[in-house]
Amino acid sequence: MKGKDRPYVILNAAMTLDGKIATKTRDSEISSPEDWRRVHKLRAKVDGLMIGIGTMLTDNPKLTVKYPRRKPLTKIVVDSLGRTPPNANIFRYKGRDKVVVAVTSKASKRKLKILEKAGAKIVVSGSGRKVNLKLLLKKLWKMGIKTLMVEGGGNLNWGMVKAGLVDEVKVAIAPVIVGGKEAITLVEGEGYAKVKDGLKLKLVKVEEAGEDLVLTYKKED
Repeated sequence: MKGKDRPYVILNAAMTLDGKIATKTRDSEISSPEDWRRVHKLRAKVDGLMIGIGTMLTDNPKLTVKYPRRKPLTKIVVDSLGRTPPNANIFRYKGRDKVVVAVTSKASKRKLKILEKAGAKIVVSGSGRKVNLKLLLKKLWKMGIKTLMVEGGGNLNWGMVKAGLVDEVKVAIAPVIVGGKEAITLVEGEGYAKVKDGLKLKLVKVEEAGEDLVLTYKKED
């Protein structure tokens, strides 16, 4: 686990055959029922579940788990300016789980107080425009999060890849093509200029989940 100072990171996503995780209208209903069961089983095993602010504002996910857990799940929103709504589903369906909102020092103190009142633990990671993901993961490790699943969106996925923080990738590929240059791909951001600079992965498992094909890759040493 990279010197044991950060969690083991699994990037998990469902995408169309042409690599989209959401359509041009931001519809992201891609997973089959069988794949959703796989996702919930994985959520039941990890310590933390992380999404970006774009996913929060577009999907307003509950991030619940349908299978028993031995301890509460920590739900993390990477939200540099503290834009997470205080009435978001992660608070409404919080139960005994924990909610962390990761921000930078540029976030409004007023907004952060409102989020704290809603039930969030605020973790300041960096002073720039974007959350310092390496610093955040070190702080999450100290909070007891040893395994972390990242569920998008594309920009957060890029940030994690660029920072060298992804250890494993699980993608469920649905047998559908949606197209659209405005649709969201698995990894967005600026991207690498050359293929040789990209994240190198090794295929370690192939399985089926209903009509979906689930591929598991691990980072090459």
